[in-house]
Amino acid sequence: MTGGDAILIAGAGLGGLTAALALQQRGFRVRVFEQAPELREIGAGLQISANGTRVLFALGLERALMDIAWVPQGKEVRLWNTGETWKLFDLGLVSVERYGFPYVMVHRADFHAVLAAAVRARDPEAIRLGARCTGFAEDESGVALALANGESVRGRALIGADGVHSAIRAALFGPDAPKFTGCVAWRGLIPAARLPGHLLRPAGTNWVGPGGHIVHYFVRRGEILNFVGVRERADWTVESWTAAGTVEECLADFEGWHDDIQTMIRNIGTPYKWALMGREPMARWCRGRVGLLGDACHPMLPFLAQGAVMAIEDGYVLAACLAAGADVPAALRAYEEARRERAARTVRGSAANTQLFHSPMLAGREAAQRFVSENWHPDRIADRYEWLFSHDATRLPAAAAA
Repeated sequence: MTGGDAILIAGAGLGGLTAALALQQRGFRVRVFEQAPELREIGAGLQISANGTRVLFALGLERALMDIAWVPQGKEVRLWNTGETWKLFDLGLVSVERYGFPYVMVHRADFHAVLAAAVRARDPEAIRLGARCTGFAEDESGVALALANGESVRGRALIGADGVHSAIRAALFGPDAPKFTGCVAWRGLIPAARLPGHLLRPAGTNWVGPGGHIVHYFVRRGEILNFVGVRERADWTVESWTAAGTVEECLADFEGWHDDIQTMIRNIGTPYKWALMGREPMARWCRGRVGLLGDACHPMLPFLAQGAVMAIEDGYVLAACLAAGADVPAALRAYEEARRERAARTVRGSAANTQLFHSPMLAGREAAQRFVSENWHPDRIADRYEWLFSHDATRLPAAAAA
């Protein structure tokens, strides 16, 4: 066993690394344990709205983030078969004017590399690879994290940032109970050079249709189009981001959809598919000196584009709460109290969008026009997004500071 007063973090994903950097910024020594033998993220796109970039800028990542980002001018809704288009909301300078920060799209691996480099720049020994976390033991003065190789590492607190299949969550609260949503998601990356000119639009796009929807936007400064398609089907229940499918199967899932969609799918090298599982918000995230963040405690469907952003917010608030008081269990309780309701609302809002994006009312053109005009009315859009984008996670809640 090694001794130490570090904050231990299980998992070097986006939430774990954000927490590590935020803790380092406040003077904590951090040790991050990642089971993978090398630091890499699955190649996929990621949306970071103003509430997320606010946190990342506060962590000193503005220049590095903007160097890898694509900044859309807005987001739009398109009808699955006709391509009819409605504005969802403006972004670009409008996001900065309204919220003070931009809305950006990034390649997940690029963003992960930015976070890892920032953590290692402060402490080259902060991230340990090939270190699978299996459990922990806690006493009044600290936590001993158990690794798969038999080693035990001691710290002041342990944060489970080890994702949807979290070993730390299971050790704290037992196994979770995911339920298959009946939806299968496809993802793929397309070089922009392969696309016809009319698809090089400066907007993130959400196609909606009966029983499915598609989201696409550019990443890596506009060099790559990120494609995500979701269809209701019951024959695939594997919750994995690395299960490869075929272009032919993906095309079959979107048969009858607009020609632009067929063009995009045909230009995907290897499409990957995964089953979307639903989980209810957790009543508790922390116990004693051990807490959870990100997908370990609030996994959500990707229908509000807030999963990674919620983990980013978690990491910053967690660090602020730990810095505000010497009592670790009390600080973790304050963190949980500050974050739980917001995360739960986001989980439920993401799930509710399934009915909105997949409504049978979208099958016929006239009914679809009425449905979209009503449900994507500016007032409805504001109800769904304003509370998300305007939130300031960098302001420590009064209860945490007390």
